[in-house]
Amino acid sequence: MSCEYVSTPRRTWRRRYAIVAALVVAIMSVAGPTFAAEPSEEQKEVDKAIVEALRYLAKQQSASGAWAHAAIGESTATTSLAIMAFLSAGHVPGEGPYSRQLERGIDWVIDHQKPNGMLVHQKSHGPMYSHGISTLMLAEVIGMLDRSSSKRCRRALEGAVRLILKAQNVPKSARHAGGWRYGPNNRDSDLSVTGWQLLALRAAKNVGCDVPAENIDRAVRYVKNCSVRGRRGFAYQPGGAPTLTRTGTGILALEVCGKHHTAEALRGADVLLQKPLQFKDHYFYYGVYYCSVGMFKVDGKHWDETKKHLNGVLLCNQHADGSWPVPHGGEKSAGQIYCTSMAVLALAVEYQYLPIYQR
Repeated sequence: MSCEYVSTPRRTWRRRYAIVAALVVAIMSVAGPTFAAEPSEEQKEVDKAIVEALRYLAKQQSASGAWAHAAIGESTATTSLAIMAFLSAGHVPGEGPYSRQLERGIDWVIDHQKPNGMLVHQKSHGPMYSHGISTLMLAEVIGMLDRSSSKRCRRALEGAVRLILKAQNVPKSARHAGGWRYGPNNRDSDLSVTGWQLLALRAAKNVGCDVPAENIDRAVRYVKNCSVRGRRGFAYQPGGAPTLTRTGTGILALEVCGKHHTAEALRGADVLLQKPLQFKDHYFYYGVYYCSVGMFKVDGKHWDETKKHLNGVLLCNQHADGSWPVPHGGEKSAGQIYCTSMAVLALAVEYQYLPIYQR
């Protein structure tokens, strides 16, 4: 399997784009990157919130180069989410005020790849979560690295993609076929883990990795099987009840696979308009990421209304130090670094600095 760049001109364009983005960020004192001559007041608030959040995240990096999960310590997933938060605001390795933090974080993630390709440090019940998130990060950052660093990143990415494909190919029943679960050898699947693997594969394919169309097609069938027709939206597993967070996951998973405006995604998008995600909802930060990026891909009124609502929710709940609070429930153990990174990734979607965000 090869992970060469699509073409030299594309790599050059991305490199120049990243340099310009870094220079713009360095010049601004209180506002992040903007994309209009006169940004709205809301956009100015979003830009400022992102700048303050990144300052907070920079201070939380450990001496090793990693960022920590509150419950398990240094984590490839938490480190990768923090790195992508910086990338999403236009910061890149090699230039700008956060270049060293990014370089150290990327090196730390690659240093903790297992012989089988798994990108995980502290194992939990769901190592494929960490693996999918970290694979996504490597695929997003590889085009922003210099030649020497990109070769090392490419080797790690190739091994990571092979593991994802191997895990999908484990024999499974018809109900679970095509998806992924907590571990690489599990014989069942769920939409949550599947979403991260699909984002990783899509990003890897964008930079030239060999991702067979058959694997994407099988994953799309699994995601569609998680769609709940009568009650609309998407469930954690086929046959389950829909939730707002899983609905965002299903929408984004189909969109990044090139299945634009499917009936399943549009039904889910309508649900998110009728009952938008709230700060008190279970797995809010997970949901705000997937709902923001998913609805941005759907575009039109779905994105316009989602943006206004979720930006307002996030801006109202940011702490004075730039972080976001840890909620009760399932995300409590993840900690503020996770929460803050996910909030930034949701707020920064319109910048489109991350390739996976581009329509």
